[in-house]
Amino acid sequence: MRRLARFLKPYWKQIVLVVALLVVQAIANLYLPDLNANIINDGIAKGDVDYILRTGGFMLGVTLLLGIVSVIAVYFGSKTAMAFGRDVRSAVFRAVEGFSAAELNRFGTASLITRNTNDVQQVQMLVVLGLNIMILAPVMAVGGVIMALRQDVKLSGLLLVVIPLMGVVIGIALSKALPLFRQVQAKTDRINQVVREYLSGVRVIRAFVRTSHEQKRFEQANADLTQTALKVQRLFASVMPAMMVIFNLTTVAILFFGARRVDVGSMQIGNLTAFLAYMMQILISVMMAVLMFVMVPRAAASAERIVEVLETEPSVRDPETPAPESGVCGYVEFQQVGFRYPGAEHPVLCDVTFSASPGEVTAIVGSTGSGKSTLINLIPRFYDVTEGRVLVDCVDVRDVPREKLWAKIGFVPQKAFLFSGTVADNLRFGKPDATDEELWHALEVAQAREFVEAMPQGLDTPIAQGGVSVSGGQRQRLAIARALVKRPDVYVFDDSFSALDFKTDAKLRRALRHETKDATVIIVAQRVSTIMDADRIVVLDRGRVVGIGTHAELLDTCETYREIVESQLTLEEIA
Repeated sequence: MRRLARFLKPYWKQIVLVVALLVVQAIANLYLPDLNANIINDGIAKGDVDYILRTGGFMLGVTLLLGIVSVIAVYFGSKTAMAFGRDVRSAVFRAVEGFSAAELNRFGTASLITRNTNDVQQVQMLVVLGLNIMILAPVMAVGGVIMALRQDVKLSGLLLVVIPLMGVVIGIALSKALPLFRQVQAKTDRINQVVREYLSGVRVIRAFVRTSHEQKRFEQANADLTQTALKVQRLFASVMPAMMVIFNLTTVAILFFGARRVDVGSMQIGNLTAFLAYMMQILISVMMAVLMFVMVPRAAASAERIVEVLETEPSVRDPETPAPESGVCGYVEFQQVGFRYPGAEHPVLCDVTFSASPGEVTAIVGSTGSGKSTLINLIPRFYDVTEGRVLVDCVDVRDVPREKLWAKIGFVPQKAFLFSGTVADNLRFGKPDATDEELWHALEVAQAREFVEAMPQGLDTPIAQGGVSVSGGQRQRLAIARALVKRPDVYVFDDSFSALDFKTDAKLRRALRHETKDATVIIVAQRVSTIMDADRIVVLDRGRVVGIGTHAELLDTCETYREIVESQLTLEEIA
């Protein structure tokens, strides 16, 4: 929690105001029993009606002031807590935005969502209660002890028994609760993961008739979370009755010993009433603290998870001193590149060297698992190389700020993803000021104009999150159009034509040739027909380059490429 306290610094004036108002509230609460004792001792006992009315009216005024102060304190306390939650959520989101794929894989999507929603909410609730209960309870408790001692020192000896006893009960509960709350948050992550997987893969689940299996998975995760949450609730459910037993026994003890002191004349009845009120204030303050401590373990567990995200240093960072612009435009080069995933025993790429120039189409082909997608993910620095260098415009990508690097690249991923919004919103993702004419031109090149025109609202047709409202081929073509609207120096297509039929694929490639004639184009493809006309084909096998050349050259010189071609094309097509 201390590490998150920095997010409260901008609101220190509001916090000081809340503290001041709560201190005033506490003083007023402590003053009222004393006035009540004076009415009993000096007003009722002596039959002084004027004194009773005067003092009673003053008490009503103090009570009214107390209500106004309480409302103002709660308002500013809540406002500060909400602002704190907003800032923490923004900080977590910004931290996650800077993560590379390695950090995203380490935490997992479900866990990051939980940390930025449920965990932040837990800490925010602690701040809400903290700006009210944590400030008010100690002041009330200490003030109550002082005022009780003013009424009767000997009777105040009960505090030496009651407060340590309550402290022991609270301490035992807290020591058992913290590990349980950590488990609750971890199991909440698991619930989110199961639900997310179900919603994302609902078509596959139904196609393979696995609905009942997924229901069992969810029921198991849900039951696991429920059992752990019940343990926590049972723990605190036993604390509250124990506190109430102590509370009521203390009341009985005060009345018993206090009555005896009143009987012998050592104490006035008004003072006994005031002492009882102060003791109740002390015990209620402790009860409020217990309510607070119920929140503390869970909020502490959530705070640890939030801080873990905030303090994680991304493995891919912007350079402290960016390299100057080279003046070259669109040139990509791999120099003896090697890459190993974190924790992996063997490298995925070894000694990969080739270049791609503007005006050329460079294709990367290889069997499944040969490292094609990993290789092109190094260009926009989704990962950093572990050996060698990747150059864009003759500058190492590690020496270029990532936003500048990304601005040069139009990346179409293997799994085309569309955002919720309209068709136009998605196409303008890389160029917000693009005109409708530019959008229609990009759609025409991407062979998507026909089906977009057939949509009810054309460019303004809504697209569901992930693009689930369109087919796989339409989603790929819209993703390609999005990259074309950006008009970057380097186009990277990661198996982006796999959902297209051969006719559409051929038409799209012909249109791309003309549209990207001045740019560098790098294509990863499984289908040989997609890359046969490329200016340069790079063949990968188990992470190594085993051949570079044109289609005709590789048929003669590269056995791996020949096997790939023969597995897809007939002898007539090869000839």
